[in-house]
Amino acid sequence: MKTFFTKLFSPILNIFEKGEEPEHYTPSHRKILLIMGILFSILSVVSVYFGFRTEVMAALFPAILFAGIGIVCVIIALLGSDRAVTNIWQSTRQSR
Repeated sequence: MKTFFTKLFSPILNIFEKGEEPEHYTPSHRKILLIMGILFSILSVVSVYFGFRTEVMAALFPAILFAGIGIVCVIIALLGSDRAVTNIWQSTRQSR
């Protein structure tokens, strides 16, 4: 089952699996990435709920943005290699 989903989401995974072997990988990075993905997905659902509740369609933009970030985080946390997880964390380190 994992191989099927890995092939299905390979366009997303290939973006983050480029580069050299991970230098600073720890298993906690994967757990934090999964939690972050779940939180962004919940935030997306809440944004859609309040957007429809207040009848403001502009609330769909942040909902789509949060859903995209959440889905990418969950995909990489569950299916990505150690290199993919490390590349996400390194990209935040290099931007400082």
